Amino acid sequence: MIARLTGEIAHVGTDRVIIDVAGVGYVAQMGALQLQSMEAGSTITLHVSTQFQKEAIQLYAFSSLAEQEIFEQLISVPNIGPKLGLALLGHLSLEQLTQAIESQDTNTLASTPGVGKRTAQRIAMELQGKLPTAFLPTAEGTIAAMPSATDALPLALSQLGYRKSEIDKAVSGLSEYGLTDATLEERLSASLKILSGASP
Repeated sequence: MIARLTGEIAHVGTDRVIIDVAGVGYVAQMGALQLQSMEAGSTITLHVSTQFQKEAIQLYAFSSLAEQEIFEQLISVPNIGPKLGLALLGHLSLEQLTQAIESQDTNTLASTPGVGKRTAQRIAMELQGKLPTAFLPTAEGTIAAMPSATDALPLALSQLGYRKSEIDKAVSGLSEYGLTDATLEERLSASLKILSGASP
C-alpha cells in the first residue's frame, strides 16, 4: 500500500498528476483545489490514499495529511466512494467542509457537483462530531487550534477517542505552555499529559 510519494511532478492534468519517483511515474487522482498548487517540474511530497477497486488500484493524492485523513473519513460513509470524496475536497476547503458538516449545512455540501441532497444529509449525519475541531470557527470568527493545514495533532487525538472539548483543551494547553511549535510527537505526548491532568 502506498501512503506517501516524494518526487518530481511530471504532468498536471485536469483531475490527476503524474509524479516521477526515482524514474517511475505514478498517476494520482487529485481534487480541483489541490491541483491549483501543483506545478510541473517541482519536487513535492504527496500524502496518498490507496484504494483497491475491481478494475485497478487507484491512488488519491493530497497536499496535507489532514486532507488525506478527512478523505478517508468521507469514504467511510456508506455509498460515498472515492470520486465523491475527492469531489468534496476539490470543491470545498477543509474549513468549509468541516463547518458544513458540523452545522448540518446540507446546502453547502450539495453544492458539490455529484452530491445530491440525500447524499449531503447522509454525510452530515454520519460525520457530525467526528471531524477535527481545528477547522471550525471560534466565537471570534477565526479558525481555531491548528497552526497549519498539515498539522495532524487534532486528527491524532480524535483517533485516540478524545472528544472535541478535550482536543480544544489540549490545544489551548499547548499554547499556554509555549509548545505550539514543538514536533507532532512532543505535542501529542504533552497533550496526553494535559488531558490526564498533569503538566507537560
